[in-house]
Amino acid sequence: MNKKSLAALLTAFVLAGSLGTVCLGATTETEASRDGDVASSGDTGITIGLPQDLDSSLDPYQITAAGTREVMFNVFEGLVKPDKDGNFMDAVASSHEISDDGLTYTFTLRDGVKFHNGETVTADDVLYSFKTCADTTVNSSVASALSDIAGEKADGNTVTITLKEPLSSFLSAVSSVSIVPADYTDQASAPVGTGPYRFVSRSVQDNAAFERNDDYYGKLPQIKTVTCKIFEDNNALFTALNAGALDMAFHLTVDQTKNLTNGYKVTEGEMNLVQALYLNNAKAPFDDEKVRQALCYGIDVDSILELTEDGYGAKLGSSMYPSFKKYFDDSLTDAYPYDPEKAQQLLADAGAQGLSFTIKVPGNYTQHVDTATVIAEQLSQIGVTANIEQVDWETWLSDVYQNRDFDATVIGFDAAYLSPDALLQRWMSDDATNMIGYSNPDYDAVMKKAQSTTDDKEQTELYRQAEKILSDTAANVYIQDLADFVALSPKFTGYTPYPLYALDFSTLKLA
Repeated sequence: MNKKSLAALLTAFVLAGSLGTVCLGATTETEASRDGDVASSGDTGITIGLPQDLDSSLDPYQITAAGTREVMFNVFEGLVKPDKDGNFMDAVASSHEISDDGLTYTFTLRDGVKFHNGETVTADDVLYSFKTCADTTVNSSVASALSDIAGEKADGNTVTITLKEPLSSFLSAVSSVSIVPADYTDQASAPVGTGPYRFVSRSVQDNAAFERNDDYYGKLPQIKTVTCKIFEDNNALFTALNAGALDMAFHLTVDQTKNLTNGYKVTEGEMNLVQALYLNNAKAPFDDEKVRQALCYGIDVDSILELTEDGYGAKLGSSMYPSFKKYFDDSLTDAYPYDPEKAQQLLADAGAQGLSFTIKVPGNYTQHVDTATVIAEQLSQIGVTANIEQVDWETWLSDVYQNRDFDATVIGFDAAYLSPDALLQRWMSDDATNMIGYSNPDYDAVMKKAQSTTDDKEQTELYRQAEKILSDTAANVYIQDLADFVALSPKFTGYTPYPLYALDFSTLKLA
């Protein structure tokens, strides 16, 4: 199957009806920022295209979609936050100390930090934020880390947190606890944080607006206003970009970047996510390990990368992507070499010849639709029928992620914060976000041991063991960390990629 065949196949699907649908800056006037750099005048704005709408709730502890987190990265901050190199820098806190025994974390709050509603951040707000996050967060790995807290106390501008036992990933979890004003009840619709941009408004399925936080304690961004335009159809997004109606767009395909005709600068990176054919392990026939392994052998990952992204992207063999460096086990990427005959034999052994199932995929993500299309074609070669059902993003969240009403899906999972737990904990048997229903006592035991050890070398090895269990049992068919192509108008510069799913507005500036 070549790229022309892929294009023809996609067209055929659409014609057959079997698939669903998936303010330029104009000023030169400047003002000095507080650190001596130059910031633009008040009417400088940028318009950014988003491939999906934001979550219905913008409460930082209720956000589920990676696409919402990457935008709200600009609104919410923790006591610490990651920089572009993955190091933790002080944010709402001006400094932090960790005791030698790893049990006590002491944070000194930065003087004069203000919330977007004008109130000054206090230690009581910090304690409120930690308690509220622990009680309400949908992020199970963060909730697990916060459950290890034995006590918290505030003394003036100092907050001390004591753990029941050492937890090496605790500072990572701290970065995900957005500091919010105590007893503020409108976070879902009118979010308030401390970040460099404040939320202004949103129109569902149309746009979200942000403006610079001129009270920000750090370096003021140059861009005054940011308008995020929502496109549930990726082709419509590209059309708007190519027509000059957008200043920036990200998560583009390589073919789209090749067809840009207006001089936009394209930056290549990785999306920092785990794209896979996720299988509902709790539902026959995917409760049979042999069937899952058969699909792994029946899918040619190298061909998928070549057909969908001209070879860009990084092959994966488990639920870990390369940016995690020491935790990433590259040897697992070739655990299931393409072997149609072996795939057919495993299907026969499992009594699953003539297998037919549906891949439910969010139609607004061209990369996932393209990957699903190639997978369906490859599986047809081993006698398996994979029907593709495209759904809108909200339907995917409801049917697949929340209600587990699916056979298989192609999607990418990101890490909400810089810890292996953020990628691996969701597959523990009792985890609320375990949408595939994976249940393996050996995996659970290794993960619990990894989370409790204080020895870095031992912990690293245990996380790699957990990844190998996922691979050996074919929990899913792992594909790639997608290449991420970002297009930026020549009128702007300053785009900075992060090792997390984050889009930092604050680094953007006029060229």
